[in-house]
Amino acid sequence: MTLDEILQSLFPDGHDIARTDGLLSGSATMKGGAVAAVIGVEGRAPLGVDGALKLGGHVLDALERGGDAPVIVLVDSDSQRMSKRDELLGLNEFLAHLAKGLILADLRGRPTVGILYGHTAAGAFIATALATRVLVGLPGAEPEVMDLPSMARVTKLSVEVLTEKARSTPVFAPGLDNLARTGGVLETWDPSKPLADQLAAVLGRADTRDRRDALGKERGGRPKAADIAERVRELATRAG
Repeated sequence: MTLDEILQSLFPDGHDIARTDGLLSGSATMKGGAVAAVIGVEGRAPLGVDGALKLGGHVLDALERGGDAPVIVLVDSDSQRMSKRDELLGLNEFLAHLAKGLILADLRGRPTVGILYGHTAAGAFIATALATRVLVGLPGAEPEVMDLPSMARVTKLSVEVLTEKARSTPVFAPGLDNLARTGGVLETWDPSKPLADQLAAVLGRADTRDRRDALGKERGGRPKAADIAERVRELATRAG
């Protein structure tokens, strides 16, 4: 689906979403009449200091206006912007600012839903889609927290070794299916059906707890995370 098709299917009652330099920001009328805040990245644009600041500001503006309508994050990005300027300005802090804004929205009762409809990777992926309460994908989406050549440089393991590990361990592997197996993606939507209805269904059963570790255990892609998290909670409760 093209972005225009996605927006039409998500918001058949209309939207006011600006598209500037690969960034999306604005609002849209959802099924039922609520007006959601919308941000995102399109056209596989990299996310740098200026973009993260603009998107984070839009989220904070939505919180200032009040209400409990969702914040929708549409994602088709490259990784974070690889430039000397962005790095010297502290790109990691700007990306963290955006992620914390989305987390704050969720804590204040504004459900955050990420929609992967294209590519995304690394810091841009973490600061947008992975910072939302619920993440869904559309067929053909291409998420990767880190590509295998980059992972090889960090881990000092060969690409061949990592490729072999990726066949049996989803956390090493890029792709929508692997991210779903780890619990990172809740579900993949059917583009032949109205996306507005699928969004409403997701919002209607949204959990106040982060269940990604439990989903990863259920789906066999991340078998240890939920048990470890529960053990940490038990120890913290005893210490308290």
